[in-house]
Amino acid sequence: MNAQDPTTQARKPFLPPRIVIRVAWAAHRALYRLTGGRRGLWPPKDAKWGTMLLTSTGRKTGKEREAILAYYEDGPNLVTLAMNGWGAAEPAWWLNLQARPDTTVRLKGHQRAVRAHAASGEERARLWALWLTRGDDVEGYSVRRPGETAVVVLEPRAAARS
Repeated sequence: MNAQDPTTQARKPFLPPRIVIRVAWAAHRALYRLTGGRRGLWPPKDAKWGTMLLTSTGRKTGKEREAILAYYEDGPNLVTLAMNGWGAAEPAWWLNLQARPDTTVRLKGHQRAVRAHAASGEERARLWALWLTRGDDVEGYSVRRPGETAVVVLEPRAAARS
């Protein structure tokens, strides 16, 4: 379901003001950097997502950009949502990955080379349903966005699609 689907009746859960979300992101990145990566990343557990540090290459600048994202594992793949704090705009990291899908992610204790693609069709429906089991009101938050939230699959580069 998404904001464009007129049958979507999900309630809109509380979101703090945008500035609070941006300050929280900055604080999370600062914690990661100040602790030399010892804090700020964790693996997913049971029905809760984990966090990873994704490095993308700017589509306009060519500079490396970092974002800490929620994810879960789906076999060898990592799955995240291109949600930008549930704001209307697409997150810059996702726009960068669409232009240059080969990237790296740092997980708790190791790094992995991956290739990104947007899930579609049955794959998207299955992965979206898995997010609904992670404890957050993904459906409720998604109605705040004007379009469909991309479900981003990060495949190990050796197994990635050509």
